[in-house]
Amino acid sequence: MGARGRNFYTCAQNTKMCGMVDMLAGSDTIQRDLDRLERLACVNLMKFKQAKCKVLHFDHSNPKQKYRLDGQWIESIPEEKDLGVLVDEKLNMS
Repeated sequence: MGARGRNFYTCAQNTKMCGMVDMLAGSDTIQRDLDRLERLACVNLMKFKQAKCKVLHFDHSNPKQKYRLDGQWIESIPEEKDLGVLVDEKLNMS
């Protein structure tokens, strides 16, 4: 049987990115990395689900910069569950 009529989809599961922001330049670096990640996904025929993309800011003195992916703002959240562990912005884990 030939490949006629078949569609192939590639999907990234649980992609995580982190960075330290102590000034505006750090925020710009993170945004550039997000832009690169988006271009890499596009080249590899992958797409990120915007609704599942989140930003978790750590530390009370964090400037809480906003970031974009695919031209849309990424939602900022106060806590996230990963591998069954709930982590919040103060690095409390439960």
